[in-house]
Amino acid sequence: MTDTPAPSDAAEDDGPARGPDAAPLRPSILDPLFALARTLPGIGPKMAPMIERLLGTPEQPARIVDLLFHLPQGGVARQLKGSIAEAPPGEPVTVGVTVVSHRPAQPGAGRRPHRVLVEDPTGDIALVFFGMPRARVEKMLPLGAHRYVSGRIDLWDGHRQMVHPSRITDEAGLAALPAVEPIYGATEGLTSRAISKLAHAALDRLPILPEWQDPAWLERHALPPFADALRAEHRPEEAPAPRREDGTPPPRTAARRRLAYDEILASQLALALLRARQRRKPGRRNAGDGRLAGRIEAALPFGLTSAQTRAVAEIRADLASERRMLRLLQGDVGSGKTAVALLAVASAVEAGRQAALMAPTEILARQHFERLGPMAGPLRLRLMTGRDRAAERRATLGDLAAGRIDVLVGTHALFQDSVVFRDLGLAVVDEQHRFGVHQRLALGAKGEAVDFLVMTATPIPRTLALTFFGDMDVSVLDEKPAGRQPIKTLTIPVERIDEVVAGLERALARGERAYWICPLVAESEFIDLAAAQERFEDLRRHFGEAVGLIHGKMPGPEKDAAMERFAAGGTKVLVSTTVVEVGVDVREATIMVIEHAERFGLAQLHQLRGRVGRGSAASSCLLLYRGPLGQVARARLEMMRESEDGFRLAEEDLRLRGEGEVLGTRQSGLAAFRLASLETDADLLEAARDDARLVVERDPGLRGARGRALRVLLYLFERDAAIRLLGAG
Repeated sequence: MTDTPAPSDAAEDDGPARGPDAAPLRPSILDPLFALARTLPGIGPKMAPMIERLLGTPEQPARIVDLLFHLPQGGVARQLKGSIAEAPPGEPVTVGVTVVSHRPAQPGAGRRPHRVLVEDPTGDIALVFFGMPRARVEKMLPLGAHRYVSGRIDLWDGHRQMVHPSRITDEAGLAALPAVEPIYGATEGLTSRAISKLAHAALDRLPILPEWQDPAWLERHALPPFADALRAEHRPEEAPAPRREDGTPPPRTAARRRLAYDEILASQLALALLRARQRRKPGRRNAGDGRLAGRIEAALPFGLTSAQTRAVAEIRADLASERRMLRLLQGDVGSGKTAVALLAVASAVEAGRQAALMAPTEILARQHFERLGPMAGPLRLRLMTGRDRAAERRATLGDLAAGRIDVLVGTHALFQDSVVFRDLGLAVVDEQHRFGVHQRLALGAKGEAVDFLVMTATPIPRTLALTFFGDMDVSVLDEKPAGRQPIKTLTIPVERIDEVVAGLERALARGERAYWICPLVAESEFIDLAAAQERFEDLRRHFGEAVGLIHGKMPGPEKDAAMERFAAGGTKVLVSTTVVEVGVDVREATIMVIEHAERFGLAQLHQLRGRVGRGSAASSCLLLYRGPLGQVARARLEMMRESEDGFRLAEEDLRLRGEGEVLGTRQSGLAAFRLASLETDADLLEAARDDARLVVERDPGLRGARGRALRVLLYLFERDAAIRLLGAG
């Protein structure tokens, strides 16, 4: 295989498109892939909204590339997989059944499903259809008829069910099917088979792309070309192997490994370009003589741990060098990141410069401000959020520009053009994965040679640190301050909820406070989860005005007021969704109840548990679950009982759930991998990082033959920010 040069439109795209501030143009060779999905044949007015619901976002309609990257989750072989009783839960199967009865949704019952009971000699199963007209279901599955159904059997309250079978056919239809039918993640009203047809239509639009991978690497690992790999995934010739008995996935196909490596390389190359640019830019010394930091450290009510001392030394060395700092400070819940950040800020202020601390929410920004205040000593702190009154805001902006503010604490409001620093030297960003790289760059543009300290309370496995923070140096706080009490963690079936409420009553009588976490704000129409509103009303019947409520759909002032009442003791029980997950600090809270704990990931459960145990009193975390538990959910809850080590839990969470969930990126919009999985492809990460580093060393402008092809790769996987860096110095 030879290294094919990129077409001229890709090769010449090495700078801004229209003037110095315009975004560079995407190579026109990729235009067919970024055309809207609704332009494909077969997508009419009825289907278009379903495609948008499945693959689009409010900001970005679904495109053909989204369809191509929506790979099958599995495949169903045409041959039968035994009987209902023998069919393995969670794996795609085909079974022959007889239709026994219909239970259509009753009028006015909301979006209840239409259920069809089918059976074979070994047992029965419910086929579940949401949003499908009754007449259509009854036509597909007439009473008494023999049919072959394919899909995934799941257990729900102990009963077998198959939601939206991927296919339903008779004897003649079964004989005409392909050897393997791919199974796609679907949405209401849009079947896997319909998605398969659209994916095949999208494959017909695939242009001939330049080869961006090293030919020797492809040959050594027997990996196919990119287009061949996509076709092989969407048109499988063999059904994928099931998971092994120990729960680990089977080996990936060569096609899937090729696609995974492409995506990982795009990610690592973008990070390598960002790091190279950061290193190229001249820095400024941002460390003074230590007088302010010394005074602040001496006044702290606790001594620094050895991990904190080490992190402070690493940060101070960065600040004192002529090279720009880009450092990740990661620490488990309660490991003391705030004190480390404050000492870093003090170093910058000693050098005559200003600092900014940016948090993802107003609650956290306000809390940082209040927590830093008593420790900040001579530093002049100010808080700025989107809700400041006009007069307050004008005063803050004036003082900031004049240098009368040393440290500005705030939210996204800090990005605004009107925010002008006299001399910004250090930016501290809390929970970096809630922001994009471009937002970090926007904050850095507000000063000359700004140093960056990025903090996260999410313990991150090494593979994820390389993936999302590969452009940064890393400091780890792996000790807890002295005096922190262990948190007793119990798992309790939801049927014993009355005992939990009785125990809560005794705790409140002793003056304790408690969080009660629910996974949703409103009752789900599809899954029977407790709603925060409903639990709030139920607990109010027991405890009256002592119960408060907070959730993500409340306006900001209401959320802040609810948190402040709880922190001040005005309410004793705070019913909440996961909005309290990161950073919220009420030291008097000693009880954490997490309802439907089986629905949360390990990292999130650990973050929530970390909201208690922050004072000197003994604390407990009660994990309420609804059985029967699946293998993964049971493993998660057992790990929570066994360990308070956030880094160990994060590694286990990555193994059980994947990278997008561990960082919360699926909820927050950061693009998790779509084609790669760190569970199976982590070994490709180091190779891609080395490859990206070599590329940037040898061809920093990506102007050579492979470099031009790699530009196409970056655009294909929407790492456009990296392309902008090439012309930005």
